[in-house]
Amino acid sequence: MQNTQTCPICHQIQPEIQTIPYSALSQSLRASIQFHTPQVYEEDHICLACFESARTESFANQLKKNQRELTSLEKRVIQTLHDRETIAVSPATIDDTLTVGQKISDKVASFGGSWSFILSFLGILVIWIIFNSVALTQQHFDPYPFILLNLVLSCIAALQAPIIMMSQNRKEAKDRQRSENDYMVNLKSELEIRTLHEKMDHLLRSQMHTLMDFQEAQLEILQKIQNRT
Repeated sequence: MQNTQTCPICHQIQPEIQTIPYSALSQSLRASIQFHTPQVYEEDHICLACFESARTESFANQLKKNQRELTSLEKRVIQTLHDRETIAVSPATIDDTLTVGQKISDKVASFGGSWSFILSFLGILVIWIIFNSVALTQQHFDPYPFILLNLVLSCIAALQAPIIMMSQNRKEAKDRQRSENDYMVNLKSELEIRTLHEKMDHLLRSQMHTLMDFQEAQLEILQKIQNRT
């Protein structure tokens, strides 16, 4: 027959294998549970649902120590901790969400800031000026002072500048998204490491108590043996 335990928080009967001993919880979790349910004893067992709720509240309380309200990023981190989900986002996932216009603006900005653009642009200018200056033909479509060339250059500059700015704004947004993702990953890691430290401290204290009890039992046995002799 499977042993069962009654959770002191939700008062539901659960199989013992699906519960956690209250004495095995960290100090922060026990404080969070004691705040809402004072009538909890060392021999009680907590169900997994109540354990996750107390764990989430404990993380939130740790973050609220330095500020009044949680930010949206910190709430996301706490939610992923509660759901036991990963929070890291691959850079390829960010790039997959680009629209056609954003991809074109990136290509234009990449080409406009390269030596290929500078050399090809200089080549076109030289050919344009030579063709309209040297008397190879009698008909020059843009003779000196090259009014059409100035108009073309003005149009290119007027179109290229906002396209490059669009690409820069999008890259800034992507960098901001990456920095937010890094912040959430670091925050989640910090909370998990802090929880692990609390668990390790609790296990060490429990082992120390066990060792002390074992040592006392050994001393009692030795004393009984000495009394018999």
